[in-house]
Parts: sequence; C-alpha cells; structure tokens
Amino acid sequence: PVARAMAEGALKNSRAHVSISVTGIAGPGGGTPMKPVGLVHFGAARHGRSIIHDVQRFGDIGREEIRIKSIEVALTLMRRMM
Repeated sequence: PVARAMAEGALKNSRAHVSISVTGIAGPGGGTPMKPVGLVHFGAARHGRSIIHDVQRFGDIGREEIRIKSIEVALTLMRRMM
C-alpha cells in the first residue's frame, strides 16, 4: 500500500505524467523477519492507467547492489508505463 500511495501521490502533486516509487530495506541493518534486508516494493502510476505494484526480494546482497537492482526494476516499470 505504501509504494502505491507514494506513486499515486507523486503523480497527483506534480505535473508529471508518470511516477515511480521505491521503498524497502537496503541495509546493512534494519531488517526483521517480516521485512528482511533486500525486500523492496515498487509502485508505478500514470494518468488513466491502473497503478502497478511490484515486490522484489533481492536478499542481503549489500546496500549498493540492492540500490542498483532497484534502479533497474524502476526503469523497467517506467518502460512498462510508457
């Protein structure tokens, strides 16, 4: 729900046509059994289309690698929304 709300809010409060949101636990700490390091939720919104939600479980592969993989997923979602 958070990733969806973030994407929807960004779209409503800007002049953008498409928005992408990313939220999760990149580490190195902060994970829990329910929300482990590497769990990342994505949202994508575009006027006139349903909001897309995606979730990735990258695992504890390091903060930088999680961030890079998150950018890759976000760009893929952007392409899908275009």
